[in-house]
Amino acid sequence: MLDQPIVRIENLRVEFQTKSGKVVGVEDVSFSINPGETVAIVGESGSGKSVSSLSLMRLVEFGGGDIAGGKLSFSRKTGETLELTDADSSLMQTIRGNEIGMIFQEPMTALNPVFTVGRQLTEGLRVHRGLTAKEAEARALELLRQVRIPEPERRLKQYPHELSGGMRQRVVIAMALACEPRLLIADEPTTALDVTIQAEILALMDRLKRETGTAVMFITHDMAVVAQMADRVVVMYRGRKVEEGPVAEIFENPQHDYTKALLAAVPKLGEMTGKKYPEPMKLLGKPQAEIKPIPGGEGELLKVENLVTRFPVRGGFFRKLVANVHAVEDVSFTLNKGRTLSLVGESGCGKSSAGRSILRLVEPTSGKVSLEGKDILALDSRGLREARLDMQMIFQDPFASLNPQMKLLDQVAEPMWNYGTHKGKDLQDRVAMLFDRVELPRSFLNRYPHELSGGQRQRVAIARALALNPKLIIADESVSALDVSVQAQVLNLMMELQSELGLSFLFISHDMAVVERVSHDVAVMYLGRIVEIGPRQAVFENPQHAYTKALMKAVPIADPRQRKLEKDLNFKPIPSPIHSVGYQPKPSVYEEVAPGHRVLISESGY
Repeated sequence: MLDQPIVRIENLRVEFQTKSGKVVGVEDVSFSINPGETVAIVGESGSGKSVSSLSLMRLVEFGGGDIAGGKLSFSRKTGETLELTDADSSLMQTIRGNEIGMIFQEPMTALNPVFTVGRQLTEGLRVHRGLTAKEAEARALELLRQVRIPEPERRLKQYPHELSGGMRQRVVIAMALACEPRLLIADEPTTALDVTIQAEILALMDRLKRETGTAVMFITHDMAVVAQMADRVVVMYRGRKVEEGPVAEIFENPQHDYTKALLAAVPKLGEMTGKKYPEPMKLLGKPQAEIKPIPGGEGELLKVENLVTRFPVRGGFFRKLVANVHAVEDVSFTLNKGRTLSLVGESGCGKSSAGRSILRLVEPTSGKVSLEGKDILALDSRGLREARLDMQMIFQDPFASLNPQMKLLDQVAEPMWNYGTHKGKDLQDRVAMLFDRVELPRSFLNRYPHELSGGQRQRVAIARALALNPKLIIADESVSALDVSVQAQVLNLMMELQSELGLSFLFISHDMAVVERVSHDVAVMYLGRIVEIGPRQAVFENPQHAYTKALMKAVPIADPRQRKLEKDLNFKPIPSPIHSVGYQPKPSVYEEVAPGHRVLISESGY
């Protein structure tokens, strides 16, 4: 009985009806999952991995899909084997949540904003388990403790918007585990989370699986997470399964070309050890020019001194100022021409606020920002408009930063119209040249943003940022939402442009492996301050600050032999950056541990 798989998918075919006819989402996919086993379904956007999981829950039908062929066998708690494709809707309601739990990618959409956490946690227990209100609440508290949520009694009375992203994801995991399902489907459950929270949640899921014997179907495009979690791996590409095998074999001896390309595109922490300068990655299936390191230029481009940015918190009937959010606190650094400085840290550490303050998209409270000696903070609106010729930004979400009603040709040309730098045929030629630079076909010029994939949209955003020949580009999490191979191509593109055009990048990210690949210098941020700054080699190979060390320890490595254990991950909760109006923080004092490598001398906590 124990050897019998909990789930067996055989020759699954899913079709979607569209205006232009039938589209096959999944074609002839077969695999099984045994009790207490984690099977990772790996592939990029559009490979059919989420469609497979939604078919198991029979939720694909609500999204316009149709299970056109194949068998979905599920072994129930009672011991009977159920054919899920034949089950009626009331039986499926009993199974969803009770015997098959699901953790969705985006916790805010998976939780109901108008009900408290307690109400949402107890609902499934009362429906499926017939518990009384008191029993359900006791079980909900126990679940919140299991997923390590601090002050669980308080959390039960709170609403989803009052919790951080990591907390919300833990609540979703607690809800999925509430009825002790036999199968847990986790659909990209850590994509939107910070490194440290991701490490904790992966360790938590692994521990819960061992304790409860639940089978886990883990859907992801992150190969480092696969190495951390999986027992077996199923690789999907364009709706088909192309390879399956034990995790160590897939990583050490991949057979299919697509699996090889996927693994080659993953930046691995430690790959750049011993290398002084960043260099592009070798990608399979791409013609490679000779890969040269990028030494960067000489001379100072951007100097930031004692930058402070605070946001007011207003309350009461008259909207009086009651406190300040100390988003950026006493930040100083220098960025030289043709080099990349990366700002790293978790969500809420102030790295995006620092980037926006430099461009004055957010007005800083105090400090000094000089671009080639010009004081940006002292400029009037006309002077700032001129200065922005030299400074551009690439945002995290290209879909939100592009206009859905404008053709791509017009979006890339717009900065040049605004500034009158090019006209007529000259303008058309420059836009076409920019499309060539970012490796997009010229046939895309008359398309709209929704007709492109995420990676292609991000290339358009890069082309638009390059339109005015800027000297500085601030890239805010510009590759975090992209698939592995697309991310690698976009990073290579940014590095090639840097070596050819002498661009300087302020690269904002929480992905340590990516930062190691692209940076000349690294600054680690925590609670609005830079806690460690120096050349990339010094910071990565000899981290000095306790927070930098904790951050490095949390990064999953794309090698199944180097898994993280829960006992190694001891992160301190991040204190609140909100302080009362009269609060005066101490200035940042640094100790130089090596030439150019400085560490914050901190009194408490990290």
